[in-house]
Amino acid sequence: MTTPQLTLYNTLTRSKQAFTPLDANNVRMYVCGPTVYDFAHIGNARPVIVFDLLFRLLRHVYGADHVTYVRNITDVDDKINARALRDFPDLPLNDAIRRVTEKTEAQFLSDATALGALEPTVQPRATDNIAQMQELIGSLIQRSHAYNAAGEVLFDTTSMPDYGQLSGRNLEDNLAGARVAVEAHKKNPADFVLWKQSSDDEPGWDSPWGRGRPGWHIECSAMSERYLGQTFDIHGGGLDLIFPHHENEIAQSRCAHGTHAMANVWMHNGFLQVEGQKMSKSLGNFVTINDLLETGAMGGRAWIGDVLRLAMLMTHYREPIDFSVKRLEEAEAKLRDWQRAARGAELADGDAPDESVVRELADDLNFHRASVALDFIAKKANRDEGNARHCLAATLRFLGFGLDTLLTSDDGWEEPPHIANAIAERLAALDSRDFARADAIRNELAEQGIALMDYKDEAGQRRTRWEMKR
Repeated sequence: MTTPQLTLYNTLTRSKQAFTPLDANNVRMYVCGPTVYDFAHIGNARPVIVFDLLFRLLRHVYGADHVTYVRNITDVDDKINARALRDFPDLPLNDAIRRVTEKTEAQFLSDATALGALEPTVQPRATDNIAQMQELIGSLIQRSHAYNAAGEVLFDTTSMPDYGQLSGRNLEDNLAGARVAVEAHKKNPADFVLWKQSSDDEPGWDSPWGRGRPGWHIECSAMSERYLGQTFDIHGGGLDLIFPHHENEIAQSRCAHGTHAMANVWMHNGFLQVEGQKMSKSLGNFVTINDLLETGAMGGRAWIGDVLRLAMLMTHYREPIDFSVKRLEEAEAKLRDWQRAARGAELADGDAPDESVVRELADDLNFHRASVALDFIAKKANRDEGNARHCLAATLRFLGFGLDTLLTSDDGWEEPPHIANAIAERLAALDSRDFARADAIRNELAEQGIALMDYKDEAGQRRTRWEMKR
């Protein structure tokens, strides 16, 4: 088996380039995880799925023991404080915060599993890395990249000559896009908070700069360094994080360590809309992952996690995606065809995916072309050609799809009686050479979007498979 050359689009260079890890024995990737103040929405599902696919691909190319994937949990944030005060006003703030973060973190991890995502190598929590954050801030102050003003420690953006490379913004055009407003005590409008004061009724930690809590950006710089080193291979997240979050991560990490890069490759997935509109609570189209899995928020029914996964992957990860009931239905029909074609295959742990599918994914996660290759394998499996069924099953497993999630569900799709009866009647008509009746049955099913495929089993007996056509 030949190892494909991975090419990935790098936001930093604005080009697609061959991927060469710093150390092929330890390929390192960091992806920004959720801020656990509320259940994750379907926009949050996209980076979970996209970078899980990349994680699987890296493991396949370099070996499962040679890839480290870190996805953080942000459990200290002003939004969390506000949610805790709203939902648990009678509890002490720290207890209320714990109640909020434990519940929402558990739900996120459950949602990620339902979406077919592997567990990352490490899932650090921000509150377990306060000491690392303080050490980074101390280094920035010592190197004259940060200053203390009005009880806050701020990063001095003018101290970094090439600040803004990732987003392509000129420093003069940057406003403080972080989670604090521009204040008079800042030297420059674009300076951002590394450490801020906490009042008595806010969570805080003792520090050389007084009792306080970290700014948003310093958290990921500290956690990525702790688990991946000062410079690593890939940093991922949503397009909305390019500025200010990722830009400021780069500034903090490079200036604290004196390095030329924080990560060599920066990857960003595109935005998501719902039924052609920006998702928002005011429009009534704000949908959580749990809503789709459990409550029938779209289309009046619950959807299986594998369907959500495929619906996300059907659009290239860098392109905007319009998430709709139609898209879910298309994904469900496609997945059902693949699962049906792979039915009955028995897999062992080391069974490898199809090389043609891996080769397409190696080109900047081109899932569309990979799915075309999957369709080709499925057609061969439906004709019982060679080991196509086994190959298809191994490839679906590699991509994170279950082999029977739809076929064993209770939605009435596994051999619906009217299709099974029609196929049996048609086979009887063919056996009696009533070809007119057989053709009529085929045409009736075709009008319902059902295609029939005849083949002969190992004993030479006529058999028929069916699939839904889009």
